[in-house]
Amino acid sequence: MTEGLMGTVGQLRRVDRDWLLTLLTAVLTLMIFVFAPLQAAGIFVFQTFAIAGLLVIIGGTLIISGHPIAFGLMSIAFITNFVVFFLRLFYSWPYNLHLLAAAWFIIAVTVGCVVAQAVFGAGRITYHRIVGAILLYLFIAVAFATLFAFVGLSISDAFKGIAFEDDLALASSLFYLSFVTLTSTGYGDIIPVHPLARSLCNIEMIIGQLYPATILARLVTLELGVGSK
Repeated sequence: MTEGLMGTVGQLRRVDRDWLLTLLTAVLTLMIFVFAPLQAAGIFVFQTFAIAGLLVIIGGTLIISGHPIAFGLMSIAFITNFVVFFLRLFYSWPYNLHLLAAAWFIIAVTVGCVVAQAVFGAGRITYHRIVGAILLYLFIAVAFATLFAFVGLSISDAFKGIAFEDDLALASSLFYLSFVTLTSTGYGDIIPVHPLARSLCNIEMIIGQLYPATILARLVTLELGVGSK
């Protein structure tokens, strides 16, 4: 059965797979900017939509990469999300947030590596690959959101303006904190206080400043290299 699944995936991979980068970008955008805020507003059903979105991300990652390690890591992350989903319904466990943060860190790093290989690989630069560079940018924000969660859960009052409690609003707050840091917006309503929290924010701000220029230069170089052949 596993061989049959991998064979099907291989057939899908031989078809133009770049469109999957756009699909995954749309799904992650919905999860961050639509589903998470609606969960924060108290609409619990959107957590189910987030699980469905995660399934799409896992499937897309498997088709783009096909690497068994990537598939294994994403499967572990999905199972963790699914377990926490049901624990929240029937049982209050103090480590739900730790599990979710670990799962989404695995997702961000794994998909980020897969997308980076697809975006910066050989071949002509297409619209979908440019969108894939945006997807990588979004996953940088997701990765730092999980790191902020670990710091906030481990160190009391590491951030002012955000409560690290197991409720539906925390994910939206963490994404907000990560994006205002990545884009150097800095509204000042959430403030890093602990030195480790400030250090993470500094690193994310530097990445946010360097990423657009670096990514643009790399894509132009790849396109010029293809055009000169």
